Amino acid sequence: MRSLLTAAAISLAFTLFLTPVFIRLFRTWGWGQVIRTPEAIENPSHGEKRGTPTMGGTIFIVGTIVGYLIGGYTGNNPPTISGWLVIWMMVGFGAVGFIDDYMKVRRQRSLGLTGWPKVVGQIIVTVPFGVVALHPAFENVWGQTPASAYVSLFRDLPVLSFMALGPILGWLLYLAWLSLIGVASSNSVNVTDGLDGLAAGAGVFVVGAYSLIAFWQFNQVCTGAGLAPALQPACYDTRDPFDLAIVSAAFVGALVGFLWWNAPKAKLFMGDVGSMAIGGVVAAMAILTRTELLMILVAGVYVIASGSVILQRLYFKITRGKRLFLMSPLHHHLEMRGWAEVTIVVRMWIIAGMLAVTGIGLFYVEWLTRA
Repeated sequence: MRSLLTAAAISLAFTLFLTPVFIRLFRTWGWGQVIRTPEAIENPSHGEKRGTPTMGGTIFIVGTIVGYLIGGYTGNNPPTISGWLVIWMMVGFGAVGFIDDYMKVRRQRSLGLTGWPKVVGQIIVTVPFGVVALHPAFENVWGQTPASAYVSLFRDLPVLSFMALGPILGWLLYLAWLSLIGVASSNSVNVTDGLDGLAAGAGVFVVGAYSLIAFWQFNQVCTGAGLAPALQPACYDTRDPFDLAIVSAAFVGALVGFLWWNAPKAKLFMGDVGSMAIGGVVAAMAILTRTELLMILVAGVYVIASGSVILQRLYFKITRGKRLFLMSPLHHHLEMRGWAEVTIVVRMWIIAGMLAVTGIGLFYVEWLTRA
């Protein structure tokens, strides 16, 4: 418990107190937000944000790593392969976002990486993650690997095994499945990041929920001694659940500290480097806690944002030019309807919290049915 609390506290302190230093550096380097001209015309409040320091996601990425390492060693819980895999996804997806942000700032245009190069970059990050997470070389003494070859909901679903189709096709489908999760999660958070504090605040609820899930799995782990025989059917085969709780708690602490400066009116934007890093952490936690399908509910606020974009495009094509929303994603539609930005952000936070709590509740109910 000491490691978990220390990790969260150190990450929180890092981003809360050092962000002003980074803001001054970003201004010196010319890392200012670029706003699309049509967007500024349709919504003047967005034009006012031009020039605000961006790429602030680098701050909570570094803060998470610092908090995770200090917290782990303080409580005599050194990093595990599972924790490093979460860090890999956070840094890797963040790097793709950083390239995108830097291209925008350098060119002073809102066009960075186009769609497919961005997706390819995310897949390049996800594939090594998937290989390491399932490779037998990274089994622990109980034969557990960080990930599994099954699709999961609250735990692995035995009827949905990739390797049932043979090792070659199984590995290809497994890596394709993980890539889909990573790309969908990252891009969904990226789409949500359109209002001050929206993506970061929602991330606190989503990743916080996964920290609780991992900690519960740690208390009900199948390996080792101490678990009552009656609870064996309800135990979890997750590898390194406590370390997953630590790294996700560090990330939540870093997000909370960053949110102090990112809340309306933001003094710093996270940029694509931040939104993609959040998506990477959410995807990694869902995969490693073996709750991949549950992620749709826990991270539902991000699903709503990306889903509204998909619906807008489908409706536009089907109706040959008509719009379902005044502007997508949904939060921009609400802006166009006259909702105040802070009202939208707070209400989306409430929705994010409700969905995350519902996901945790269903996770617990499933355990009760087995206990």
